[in-house]
Amino acid sequence: MKKDIPELKVEEMALAVVPPAYGDDELWECYLFNFKEEPIRNVMVVSKGYGEDEQGEKRRTSTLRHFFEEIAPMDMVQVEPVPKSLFWLSHEYWVSFSFDGQLYDKKYVFVVGAMDTANFTMIPFLDRKGVMIR
Repeated sequence: MKKDIPELKVEEMALAVVPPAYGDDELWECYLFNFKEEPIRNVMVVSKGYGEDEQGEKRRTSTLRHFFEEIAPMDMVQVEPVPKSLFWLSHEYWVSFSFDGQLYDKKYVFVVGAMDTANFTMIPFLDRKGVMIR
């Protein structure tokens, strides 16, 4: 029954989008962070962008899927580049992974305007500023 299904909360994880450290400013970088003291396994990240253009028409990007066999403790992986020209869309990342014999999932959404420098924070491990969702 539904009451028998455990409600598992994703903790000690984050997703960040940061401008490139050098070179062309057009492709930003998306990273997934594991702040746990143990590795996570079978990590699947499904990403897509969606929103409305200036004429009010609904637009979507392709749905991309990324698989990482393992993310080490207190480590990160680069998920994908994010073109700056698509910041007029919301960007959704659905992350699922195995940890401690259980399957976890969480949706991270960077809404339109989230990549504004007013929302920047210092990103751990990278020592650069960007936007991070925990």
